[in-house]
Amino acid sequence: MSEFNNVTIIKKANIYFNGKVTSRTVVFSDGSRKTLGIMLPGEYEFNTDDKEIMEIISGEIEVLMEGSEGWKTVKDGEVFEVPAKSKFSLKVKLPTDYCCSYIK
Repeated sequence: MSEFNNVTIIKKANIYFNGKVTSRTVVFSDGSRKTLGIMLPGEYEFNTDDKEIMEIISGEIEVLMEGSEGWKTVKDGEVFEVPAKSKFSLKVKLPTDYCCSYIK
């Protein structure tokens, strides 16, 4: 889906790693939420509360999931899932546009 209709957007940005990763939260009428953001090149580690589905709209990253043995490349149009209550690392190769869906 290329656009979202009938949503609320939280104006305050989510800013991480000194501004190298930023996003805005989109809230849907059913209470579900997504973030739309940009990641600049660098290496980052995140922790999750909820399950996350990460869609890479454009760009390229490498992902290392907690407990996995190797890095996986994810690029334009590809998706990866992150389990709830886990940790994952990213190596962002190019400025990367993403959409993260939070699954309760």
